[in-house]
Amino acid sequence: MDLALKDIRRHLGKFIATIAGVAMLLSIVLVMNGIYQGNIADGIWLIENTATDLWVVERGRGGPFNESSRMPLDSYKSIAATPGVARASPLVLYTAQREIGGSSQQFTVVGYDVFGGLGGPGRVVRGRVIAAPHYEMIADQKLGLEPGGGVTLGTHAYTVVGVTQGAVDSAGNPLVYLSLPDAQEVQFQQDNRALVAARAANLKRLERAGYSSEQATRLLPFLASNSDTVNAVLVRLAPGADGESVARHMRDWLYFNVYSTDEERRLMLEGRLSKMSAVLGLFRVLLVLVSIVIIALIVYVLTIEKIRSIATLKLIGAPNWVIVRLIMEQSLALTLASFAVAYGLRELIAPGFPRTLAFLAEETAATFAVMLAGGVLASLMAIWHALRTPPQLALGG
Repeated sequence: MDLALKDIRRHLGKFIATIAGVAMLLSIVLVMNGIYQGNIADGIWLIENTATDLWVVERGRGGPFNESSRMPLDSYKSIAATPGVARASPLVLYTAQREIGGSSQQFTVVGYDVFGGLGGPGRVVRGRVIAAPHYEMIADQKLGLEPGGGVTLGTHAYTVVGVTQGAVDSAGNPLVYLSLPDAQEVQFQQDNRALVAARAANLKRLERAGYSSEQATRLLPFLASNSDTVNAVLVRLAPGADGESVARHMRDWLYFNVYSTDEERRLMLEGRLSKMSAVLGLFRVLLVLVSIVIIALIVYVLTIEKIRSIATLKLIGAPNWVIVRLIMEQSLALTLASFAVAYGLRELIAPGFPRTLAFLAEETAATFAVMLAGGVLASLMAIWHALRTPPQLALGG
């Protein structure tokens, strides 16, 4: 007779309720694993999905992701003339928040040379790539846009010609791709009233400096904000070129900071993502420890509830292995069933989760192994207590 199975059938409702409670806790552990890995995946997505060999940014900056970087637009021409460079393309990158689809949404704008330049979307799942120099855009499906739709950015309406999937920035916000001049215009364009106010303020500044009204009017264009800048220049190396030598040449002669893709990834992991990863990692550890403690307490309580029955078994001469098997089987059944239910809950939660969840098979296996080890440890604690139970306890002693 399998005493563990018989006891489970006798208290089936309590056992199922216990499994449900533990499973919900374990599902949080599994989802936290996905959040941790998803945070890293989002943070380096744009770095890994931009087909470039080198990232050239402003001198002394850790840009363009961890820190703002601004370079003259024409700087890409000097970079393109560097020995060992096959192609150099300017890139504009900034975060915006606008009304889209009836709600305020945050996204990151990527502006690139749409006619053969680097930095464009890697794969368009619906629609096509940008083919016109102005007023076309590609958006990630997170924004809820479809090809043929329209979005107003600044004073112009942009037509959505393509949709990407999974294209996000380090915060998990969707990407929007525009042509380089459109991205610069959206970034620096001011409202008409703001332009009038700025023009009047600049006129007063020039007149206070001693210029006549006519002279001040002629000088106004030189005081206007300059939108002829980019945030980075992407470099594709020529076949056989040494990336380190090319980067050193740009640092020494062009006075720029140059990073390889691996260096950009490391900057992101050690910079913007480091504290969030540390916090999420701490919560992961705490949740695992809490889960193990709760499983241990539940197994121990289930054993205490049967302590008089265990004493009766010892009184009638049942060998110790019967008691060990009873406790061990119930503990393992609880742990395995809870983890199976938790895995199913994770699969239900993942599609509708607002952030990217990245699940690694080896990480899930490690979590399962830790939970299983915790269940076995809890069983050993309960077995130790049960084997020390005196048989006379069955008689009320």
